[in-house]
Amino acid sequence: MGKSIGDLLCGSTIQSRRKCFISYYRGDSAYVDRFVRDFEDVFIPKLIGVSSGDDFINSDDSDYVMSKIREKYLGDSTVTICLLGDCTHSRCFIDWELKASLRQGLYEMPNGLLGILLPYKGNECHLPSRFKDNHVSEKGNESYAIYRAYPTAKEILRQWIEAAFQKRETHASLITNTQTMMKNNKKCSVHDITH
Repeated sequence: MGKSIGDLLCGSTIQSRRKCFISYYRGDSAYVDRFVRDFEDVFIPKLIGVSSGDDFINSDDSDYVMSKIREKYLGDSTVTICLLGDCTHSRCFIDWELKASLRQGLYEMPNGLLGILLPYKGNECHLPSRFKDNHVSEKGNESYAIYRAYPTAKEILRQWIEAAFQKRETHASLITNTQTMMKNNKKCSVHDITH
């Protein structure tokens, strides 16, 4: 006797893909594009400005930018992946995206936070301050943010995303998000630029 569609689906290994907001420095766009292309079957990307079809939020008003980020991109995402390159730590828009990602309230859950080093960075980089504050915890070895080198396999990335997703409920009390928002870009510690 043949199996029903329900039987086939229940026994399958179909895995859902989480909607992930991608936070990055636009100087790393080629690496970001590669990351999305390499792992597009692992997660559903939500990002600003990687391709010419994407929108950049053209404003220096941090409240406006944060509301647009939440409305257009973060609204239905559950994990924020911060792709870490040379100058990611010095960009005010990265700080704003991380602040919006970590916001929590009565009817609002924070996004899980996963930092991934871009391939050219090897095993370390300068972390954005808000990310660092949520990766290094004063409460022991536990922290909210997850920090990893570039994934070598799709299943590894899937596990990291799932772990970040779970921390929304299990580790939300560890979130540190009261820091003053960056008003402008800082000097990049690697390339000596501020634009």
